[in-house]
Amino acid sequence: MRPPLVLLLAVGLALLVVSLLVTVTIGPADLSVAEVARAVGGHLGLPVADVSRLHDAIVWDLRLPRVLTAAAVGAGLAVSGAVMQSLTRNPLADPYLLGLSSGASLGAVAVLVVGVAVLLPVAAFAGALAALVATLTLARTSGTLTPSRAVLAGLAVSQLAAAGTSFVIFWSATGDSYREILSWLMGSLAGATWSSVAIAGGGLVVVGSVLVAAATRLDAFAFGDTSAAALGIAVDRTRWTLMTLVALLTGAMVAVSGAIGFVGLILPHAVSVVTGPAHRRLLPVAAVTGAVFLVWADTLARTVFDPRELPVGIVTALIGVPVFAVLLRRGRGTAWS
Repeated sequence: MRPPLVLLLAVGLALLVVSLLVTVTIGPADLSVAEVARAVGGHLGLPVADVSRLHDAIVWDLRLPRVLTAAAVGAGLAVSGAVMQSLTRNPLADPYLLGLSSGASLGAVAVLVVGVAVLLPVAAFAGALAALVATLTLARTSGTLTPSRAVLAGLAVSQLAAAGTSFVIFWSATGDSYREILSWLMGSLAGATWSSVAIAGGGLVVVGSVLVAAATRLDAFAFGDTSAAALGIAVDRTRWTLMTLVALLTGAMVAVSGAIGFVGLILPHAVSVVTGPAHRRLLPVAAVTGAVFLVWADTLARTVFDPRELPVGIVTALIGVPVFAVLLRRGRGTAWS
């Protein structure tokens, strides 16, 4: 018997709140959870004791935006991955399947090499949307738009955008810009600000809510297009509407974090072991789990080799590969086989 959804969400949200408070304290500055709570409370207008200006700035201007961005990005990628796996009926699908990360990378690198990093989120988001349009246009050239054609078109667009990114780096990047580009391409939350929180959090709330509300229709896709149509689902319209929403959500996440791998691929499978395949349970629990996971992964990335910082994508890959191997072993005889 599986745990009730309310219990899973209650435990997950409690872990998330604790994780946010604790990870903000981790770092060179000697902070306590109480100080973090007072600093946050002070900015929210609550009657709390004062915190030193230095500690308040560390909490409010540096660490809190970063952990909140990590939580939003982790949740968004986990939800996007679960939806893509359902829509394509492919257990290896992830949020970047339609070439979104490569398109975002091309847009981001283009602005980094010309020294206007302030436009990076806009350029990355525009690149992701351009990749989506190119993928869907290419997939439609041969007739009916099917998941298989979309995946193949996405691979082609991804390779083209990756080649463009490599060319821009080879032709233009030097010195500090090369290091900045490399860090972003591997996934990094080092530059997170309250604007990053607004972009990632806003995308998660607006688009993520629509995807969670579509849980029943996503369940219908598990039995194939014919069965979904028999249940009254407008298969093509629903699939491409949801894929477009996934692209928008993924684009918002990639715009502030770079391409962080394995979160959208592994977490939906890991969470489904506890929740089962029903999307009304899977999606919200995956969102909370993804948030907790990426908050701690980013904390490891910035502290393990202090004062040097790893791109968080390296940490998620180091954790994701062994977990993937375990899930693959457990999944023999199922869709994984």
